[in-house]
Amino acid sequence: MSQIDQSTILELIRASGEALNKRDIAKALGIKGGDNRVALKQALKSMEADGVIAKQAGGAYSAPDSLPNVMVVEVSKITPDGDMFAFPTEWNAGLQGEYPVIEIVPDRKDFNRLKEGSRALVRLSRLSDDTYEARIIKALDNEKGRVLGLIHYQKHGPVLLPTDKKAKYDFDIIHGELNGAKEGDLALGEIQPGRGLRRKKVRIVEVIGRRDDPKAISLISLHEAGLSEEWPDDVLKQCEGMKVPSLKGREDLRDVPLVTIDGADARDFDDAVFAEKTAEGYHLIVAIADVAHYVRFASPLDNEARRRGNSTYFPDRVVPMLPEALSNDLCSLRPHEPRASLAVHMWIDEAGQLVKYKFVRALIKSHARLIYEQVQAAKDGLTDDLTKPLMKKVIEPLYEAYAILDKARMKRGALDLDLPERQIIIDDQGNMSGVKPRARLDAHKLIEEFMILANVAAAKAIEAKRDPKNYPCVYRIHDKPKSDKLDSVREFVESFGISVPKGTVMQPSQINGILRQGNKLPYSHLISQVILRSQSQAVYMADNIGHFGLALEKYAHFTSPIRRYADLLVHRSLIAAYDLGSGGISAEEVSRIDEFAAHISTTERASMEAERSATDRFTASYLSSHIGATFQGKISGVTRFGLFVSLDESGADGLVPMKSLADDFYIHDEEGHALIGKRRRKIYRLGAAVTVKLKEADGLTGSCVLELAGESLKGADIPGLNFKKKRPMGEKPFSKGRGDKGKKGRGKPRGKKNSYTGGPKGPKKKK
Repeated sequence: MSQIDQSTILELIRASGEALNKRDIAKALGIKGGDNRVALKQALKSMEADGVIAKQAGGAYSAPDSLPNVMVVEVSKITPDGDMFAFPTEWNAGLQGEYPVIEIVPDRKDFNRLKEGSRALVRLSRLSDDTYEARIIKALDNEKGRVLGLIHYQKHGPVLLPTDKKAKYDFDIIHGELNGAKEGDLALGEIQPGRGLRRKKVRIVEVIGRRDDPKAISLISLHEAGLSEEWPDDVLKQCEGMKVPSLKGREDLRDVPLVTIDGADARDFDDAVFAEKTAEGYHLIVAIADVAHYVRFASPLDNEARRRGNSTYFPDRVVPMLPEALSNDLCSLRPHEPRASLAVHMWIDEAGQLVKYKFVRALIKSHARLIYEQVQAAKDGLTDDLTKPLMKKVIEPLYEAYAILDKARMKRGALDLDLPERQIIIDDQGNMSGVKPRARLDAHKLIEEFMILANVAAAKAIEAKRDPKNYPCVYRIHDKPKSDKLDSVREFVESFGISVPKGTVMQPSQINGILRQGNKLPYSHLISQVILRSQSQAVYMADNIGHFGLALEKYAHFTSPIRRYADLLVHRSLIAAYDLGSGGISAEEVSRIDEFAAHISTTERASMEAERSATDRFTASYLSSHIGATFQGKISGVTRFGLFVSLDESGADGLVPMKSLADDFYIHDEEGHALIGKRRRKIYRLGAAVTVKLKEADGLTGSCVLELAGESLKGADIPGLNFKKKRPMGEKPFSKGRGDKGKKGRGKPRGKKNSYTGGPKGPKKKK
């Protein structure tokens, strides 16, 4: 040991980047033999006593100022580029100095679950004196180390009631750690470590609102999704002084009668349309706000837009991707005001085929701000002062071009899942006052077809350059459904007498054939739901596999750069590829295009979940004054723990718990989407109409609890399968002898497709 001094050991430990045990040190230094190992042990003990090294949990040694190999960290910052930084949860900055720099490596799926404030157990590697690399071992708790909830006083003291409907318990608030929070406040609690505690404890770190404030409903969903309505100062500062550019380098389209057609409640107008008859077919123009002119890559404005990924729409508010100075002003195509645009000229033939296209930077002036119902009324003969002068030159040509595009859509076999949507009505106080079905007019379809054609043209135009290394395209892809899901659809619809050839790859046109056959049956909505659930989710990718649902080989998002970052990337590629001026895609964006596509796919899903949870909370809050009332609905989901029912009037979803079906033991037939009574053969099946009574409605979590009422208690059988003559689809024979929990007579079905569930009382014993 005389040849190796303590400084050599310390140098080895510091250079390793992680704590080393005795075996690691001996192997690295080539120490063999019993005497040498004893000498090493004594040296390490002496160095520890002198504070030269520190002994970590598990017996490994590190530099005294190093962090342990494994520890809990909290995410402190996520940059617009997706880099994630954290700090140790057990750290006293006053005594220990500034936090070390810890960057989390994105090498696990848990990485995408983490947001600012999330906590994770990580393994650290030291890169320099105050810099570490962290690899995720496990994301901690669904609450991510913090929990949003409602302050409520009970006999033993204040508790935090979580807003997450999946939460399994409430949290006690540590004495003296309310930080000014009062009964009825919505607050953020920091979960405290502790083992063996019957109830977890939190300390309140922030009050975000009041439970009785109508705005709190979407605020909860917004906070859960990690969204923010606030803008960084440097972003707002960058918007100052921006103005509409001059005509230089742009095509002058100000005299072309372009119009915007949107919903009555729309606040921004990012697309304008025009059509005119030609000798071969029609000339169409789709003009889109030129966001790329104002938002340049790596600027504060761009970084924040990319971080958000897209706008998020709640019933009572919008969390926009861009500040209002752009989204509601400079990039909103207001009528009679000049606006910068990236426009596409498209020529179609009489068959609706895209013959040629041309992308230009332009200056436009919308000639009218129209709404869907107004345009449809004009087409149907009920014009008003605004639409009457526009009929011949604007509205009629638009509908003529739409008719051609619609026929082309049907011919190529785009998936025709026209499911009804509902619109929540919010009063002046911000409360939900009702719900109504969203109209689905030809005016809506007209704009949809024009936008689809422009998106196709964008993808084709970028591909035409055949240089993805310099001009990549962020495609909107939709993969075909997985074969096992299509097999389930095939088996399901065959139970209604709809035959589907086996062994074939089902195309959208074939699925449309199933839908058309299903439309003749009283339960067409049931078939539509099953087909919808079989579909893959559309995402953004730089590699193209086509769009199954639209039956298109090339498809990108081009038409909404105000609210989708994907469209902005497509704009930048078009600008660079066709030399349309400044603001084109940069070399760094090209090199990171896969990363950006994955990121915006993630933000899109987060927004969808936030929008859905806000809608659930609004409807549950609306129904909370109707406890005990009965409603008509349809079974929208069948699980082993109960039935989900969608109410016809409000669209609210509620759960009929399995324990409330106490008259029998029910088997979950997964393939048949049904619960089937073991003894009475009573059937509750997806899509069946039921009458339910409202038992609970919690606007805080968005959950509703229902129970079956009236005739629905007799079962909700649907013609198609004769369950009395044969076993339900996928059901296996019951095993004899002992079943669940070792109790006699409680047999359970064999096989993977069925799960056995029962009511609370168990089977009646035979006398």
